[in-house]
Amino acid sequence: MNKLARRDWLKHCTVLALAASGLAARAQHESTVLVVGDSLSAEYGLRRGTGWVALLEKRLADEKIPAHVVNASISGDTTSGGRSRLAALLAQHHPSLVILELGGNDALRGLPLAMTQANLVEMARMAKAAGARVLIVGMQVPPNYGRKYSEDFAAVFAAVAQRENAALVPFLLKGVADVPQAESLFQPDRIHPREAAHVTMLNNVWPAVRTLLAASRP
Repeated sequence: MNKLARRDWLKHCTVLALAASGLAARAQHESTVLVVGDSLSAEYGLRRGTGWVALLEKRLADEKIPAHVVNASISGDTTSGGRSRLAALLAQHHPSLVILELGGNDALRGLPLAMTQANLVEMARMAKAAGARVLIVGMQVPPNYGRKYSEDFAAVFAAVAQRENAALVPFLLKGVADVPQAESLFQPDRIHPREAAHVTMLNNVWPAVRTLLAASRP
């Protein structure tokens, strides 16, 4: 290699090293938001990039908040499934904020509420032990489940949030499932919201996310 070629090569290596160090420094100051949810967060039946979690990533960028989102949601997942997956996710992503959006499938399967609550408590504790703040995203079930069950199910999320000092969004589908002609906001299965509803879902979650990320910054 002649002197000119060697000089160009060294210059190229220097540029790459500076770029890498810049990326590393930026990554050190960027928060990670980990979303552990079910089909409501996994874009079931939607075009990729149109669910509320993808919209959250876009809003963070628009607001110039240094954070990125890891969507670890799986359609059909229960609190038991989330609990079994969480330790590995925490070790891999080191999140500043963990959003737990699970429990709806527990109700659909008729699982004991005590088990749902215990799983959410354990996940909140695991996330806090890993240094993350926690946001519990609540769900409600239709009235045909019976008034007492519906009230007891909704109360699970508030109880976990209070017990574990976590933030709470009481009902992810507020403004979607509880409005007149709500069926127009749902896919034909009447369970999963259409794209347009995910903007409302994000708006339900956004204030808590913004507050928690601000509190996480040094």
